[in-house]
Amino acid sequence: MSWPRRVVFDTSTLVGAALKPGSLPHQALTLALARSDVCASVPTWLELERVMQRERLDRFLPRDARLEFVAMLRTSMHFFPVTQADVDALQPPCRDVMDNKFLALVQVCRADMLVSSDKDLLILHPWCGVPVCRAAEFLSDTGAARP
Repeated sequence: MSWPRRVVFDTSTLVGAALKPGSLPHQALTLALARSDVCASVPTWLELERVMQRERLDRFLPRDARLEFVAMLRTSMHFFPVTQADVDALQPPCRDVMDNKFLALVQVCRADMLVSSDKDLLILHPWCGVPVCRAAEFLSDTGAARP
C-alpha cells in the first residue's frame, strides 16, 4: 500500500498517543503527521479537547502536558467542515452514533484511512472502501512498522 494522503484518527487513539509516548498509537500519529494530512473536524476536535481534560487521566499524564499535546496537535491538523447533514447521510452508519462524526469526516475529507481502537469502528473495516485499522496495522500496512 502506498502512503495515505489523508488520515483520520479517532479520539481513543489520539489519547493513547498522548498518554504513552513511544506506543504504537504515538508512533502512528508521529509518522502520519510527518507524511500525511491528519484530518479533524470541529466535532472530532471538541471531543478530544473534552476527553483530555478529564481528571481521571491525571494519573497517566499531568493535565498541563495533555493540554500541551492538544495545542501542538491543533497546529498540525487539517480541519474540514462536517455538517449534521453529512452525519445524517452516512451509509452505513456506525452502531455507536457517537462515532458517526469520524465516518462523516472520513467521507468529507476523502480520507485514505481511519485509525481507531474503537471496536464499533473497527468492525466496519473497510468502510465504504476506506480501511479502518488499529495503529499497529496502520504502521504495518504503510511499511512503517519497527522491525
